[in-house]
Amino acid sequence: MASFIGLLQAFPQYFAILAGILGLLVGSFLNVVIHRLPRMLEREWQAQCAELNGKPMEPLPAYNLVKPGSACPHCGHKIGPLENVPILSYLILDGKCKSCGAPISARYPTVEALSGMLSAYAAWHFGFGAAGLGALVLIWALIALTFIDLDTQLLPDGITMPLLWLGLLFNLAGAYTELRSAVIGAAAGYLALWSVYWLFKLATGKEGMGYGDFKLLGALGAWLGWQMLPLIILLSSAVGAVIGIVLIVVARHGRNVPIPFGPYLAGGGLIALLWGQALTHGYLQLFAVQ
Repeated sequence: MASFIGLLQAFPQYFAILAGILGLLVGSFLNVVIHRLPRMLEREWQAQCAELNGKPMEPLPAYNLVKPGSACPHCGHKIGPLENVPILSYLILDGKCKSCGAPISARYPTVEALSGMLSAYAAWHFGFGAAGLGALVLIWALIALTFIDLDTQLLPDGITMPLLWLGLLFNLAGAYTELRSAVIGAAAGYLALWSVYWLFKLATGKEGMGYGDFKLLGALGAWLGWQMLPLIILLSSAVGAVIGIVLIVVARHGRNVPIPFGPYLAGGGLIALLWGQALTHGYLQLFAVQ
């Protein structure tokens, strides 16, 4: 084991290849999380409402991240191991169910490819160690949160809250920033969007964003420190504004139809994780020259 770890440390390209393969496999599991976690939460909320109304629900079949096994939503065909190989199975099956021929969403190989490529790059960028391993965990969580928010406009506490505490734990040894910076980042990230939320609500009487956005920015602050929060907010707000305008003008997206902000925060956090230091340094140099 020691020699294997030494090999990964001495040759970052091996760690990148291993992380890319692992990322593909994790991406397949992330598809399950993206699809099932919101439905698990919905079941939980329905059970709580029924209990409050004094009408407990009848027991339902087990439904979690493991049970039941994956199956075609159209015909119920059980998906076997050879039909569940990341990306390859989709290509071999020509994007269709083996049993009924119904189309398989391109979302599945997209998530797998995204997870694999970002995992490989992060492993090469950070190398083998706490920072590299932590980056993989953060990237996988951000991918899951992005697609869940796009589908449901939810950022589940089951992901955001453990992510916040993990960020603080990784920074106990200064993986990305000092612990003091991480703690301040967690508090400042949450309070920044919390303040915007209440200012907007007091001014308009409407809710501009959800509490999940506060928690996600707080988690990113815990991972990357308070110094990266301005960059994350700037990037996410700029991209969100541009896409929002395009949707309104081109796609005739109603002005009152909410647009999830979580994917933009996740994108800003990913850029800050991989290139935040370089971007900040370049900006400070440019400012110093001027």
